[in-house]
Amino acid sequence: MGHRDNVLVRKLAYQLNHKLERRFPEQRLFLRSEDGTRFIILSPVTQLVGWLGSAAFISWAIIATAVLLMDSIGSGNVRDRAMREQQLYEHRLQVLADERDARAAEAVAAQERFNLALAQISEMQSELLSSEDRRKELETGIDVIQATLRRTMKERDEARGVVETMLAEAGGESGDGSSTRPADLGKTVAFLLAALDETATERDQALTAAAETRDFAENLVFDQRLRDERNDQIFRQLEDAVAVSLEPLDQMFDAVGLSSESLLDTVRRGYSGQGGPLMPLVLSTKGAETDPDTLRANEILGELDRMNLYRIAAEKLPFGMPVKSSFRYTSGFGTRWGRLHAGTDMAGPVGTPIYSTADGVVTHAGWLSGYGRLIKIQHEFGIETRYGHLSAIKVKVGQRVSRGDRIGDMGNSGRSTGPHLHYEVRVNGNPTNPMTYIKAARNVF
Repeated sequence: MGHRDNVLVRKLAYQLNHKLERRFPEQRLFLRSEDGTRFIILSPVTQLVGWLGSAAFISWAIIATAVLLMDSIGSGNVRDRAMREQQLYEHRLQVLADERDARAAEAVAAQERFNLALAQISEMQSELLSSEDRRKELETGIDVIQATLRRTMKERDEARGVVETMLAEAGGESGDGSSTRPADLGKTVAFLLAALDETATERDQALTAAAETRDFAENLVFDQRLRDERNDQIFRQLEDAVAVSLEPLDQMFDAVGLSSESLLDTVRRGYSGQGGPLMPLVLSTKGAETDPDTLRANEILGELDRMNLYRIAAEKLPFGMPVKSSFRYTSGFGTRWGRLHAGTDMAGPVGTPIYSTADGVVTHAGWLSGYGRLIKIQHEFGIETRYGHLSAIKVKVGQRVSRGDRIGDMGNSGRSTGPHLHYEVRVNGNPTNPMTYIKAARNVF
């Protein structure tokens, strides 16, 4: 069987060589050396196998080159897209920064308007008090004039009665033939007439003064009405401005899940001193009800005081940005690789300044396990912020810092794959998403 198989294979090989001989004629490869000349016979099958191998190698080379070219082109597109996204992100950051500056300028302008309005309210209150004093004085003067006029008219009537009585008595005595004193009687009558004329003159003067006083009082009432209308307009503008300013603050604290009332109560307990321009107006009413202007002014001052308490609370909560230079977010808060990523990563060059996001006290400033160089800052209301993977620390434990103070530099220390800041916010020891605070303050600061 083995011999028969060999014969069959040789026969098939011969037939195949015979069929391929037209396209691949037999070739001889001569090899010349010092010992002589030898040659190798290349059969058609051998040439076919060599040709197929060369074609396969060339095809593989073409495909590999195409793959490499496509990969290079794709990498270039990815880099270009990344650069475009970075430029777009930097543009959005610039727009947000411009909006923040515009909001800050509007806040400063609103504060200036508030101060001007407070000065106007103080001036108006002084004018109101002065006009009230003048009105009371005029009322007192009118009462005195009226009392004097009534007394004068009564004295005039009494004097006329006395004169008539004396004239009657004088006439009776002359009729009876008794002795009279015409000279004394004439003097008395002349004196009484003079007194009556003087009384009439005083009465006319009192009536004129009363008329002038009524006109003056009417003018005061008209001026008071104009002043009330102007006060009402000013109060409406102040109330609208306060409402517009308080709305974003309310939304900001609601967005981070903090109770505004408990927050403000805590701030009031910490800042319990009294006095200053925002104290309620206290005016003596002598038992009467407080006037509406005073009530409205006190309500506005209460809202301004609430706004001031909001400002104090906002300084003590992490509403600021830890990185103010160009950066990109690389990893957010949430589960990553089966574990909780308790903060937000912001990537940038080594040495990028890092800032405190709120007022507080430094409780840790050094190396800590996977955090590398770490800063912990304890804030009010049980809130703590952490700044990890730093290259430099610029604060010490126990140091008090304010929002916006530079506390360190971005780095790549600890378990880190590249230079970035790992930023955490913890409430009563529990990690919470820092972007909640950053987004909540975006339309305020």
